[in-house]
Amino acid sequence: MEQASYIHGTQPAEQARLRLLNELTNKSFIDFLQIEETNSVLEVGSGLGILAQEVARLVLKGEVVGVEYSREQLTLVKTSLPNLHFTQGDAHALEFEDDHFDVVYCRYVLEHLSYPLQALKEMHRVLKPNGKVFVQENNILVNVFYPECPRFEALWKQFAMLQERLGGDALIGKKLLPLLKQAGFQDIRLSIQPEIHYSGTPSFRPWIENQIGNIESAAKELNLQQLATEEEMSLAIGELRSWLERDDACAFFYWNRASGVKRI
Repeated sequence: MEQASYIHGTQPAEQARLRLLNELTNKSFIDFLQIEETNSVLEVGSGLGILAQEVARLVLKGEVVGVEYSREQLTLVKTSLPNLHFTQGDAHALEFEDDHFDVVYCRYVLEHLSYPLQALKEMHRVLKPNGKVFVQENNILVNVFYPECPRFEALWKQFAMLQERLGGDALIGKKLLPLLKQAGFQDIRLSIQPEIHYSGTPSFRPWIENQIGNIESAAKELNLQQLATEEEMSLAIGELRSWLERDDACAFFYWNRASGVKRI
């Protein structure tokens, strides 16, 4: 099945950004998961394998499998945990038998897929009866700065448009309820994971550097698609870097989360 083009690429700078994002968000996501030490767990879109390793340490009597589409990403995965394994595969057509896993989760993945509903149907298929799915995704336009950064905010909207042109959906977070229902899940629960970062806190600069990294990784494509000129991107990033030095700067965001159960 056709894949959307991955908006960020897999260059070293992007790998560094992904590691930073893991550092910022892994703990809260693991708190969201409901896993037991004997569970069999599948991560769809395992990337560099950082989150999967943390999960594997919590299920030492179970197993964790990470499936990742990018072979390049998989070559960078390092693990020595005996209950953790990685494989190359397509989220639209998971190569696992029916009713296999206790828990399936994905994070920052559905936004990049051409057919997210098909991926969720596959997650439903490979779950055991009464197994649980956990999803965390973007609606990137809920991003708010104070004081405002109008150049960067305008560029951020173009970034969302680029993802749509490449076959993804940067706003998919707000659509999780109907998607999980259509995939067959029941007992669906929605929640959010807030991100509040402000001047003087340890996470403030890393959070903003991550957002700048998003733009920098997509800069070539933004320019090719005529969504932003090099000058517009330079001015927007410069505006945000100057904003970073203010002692009254604060950023507000939230991730959309959903969980569901496979009932028979």
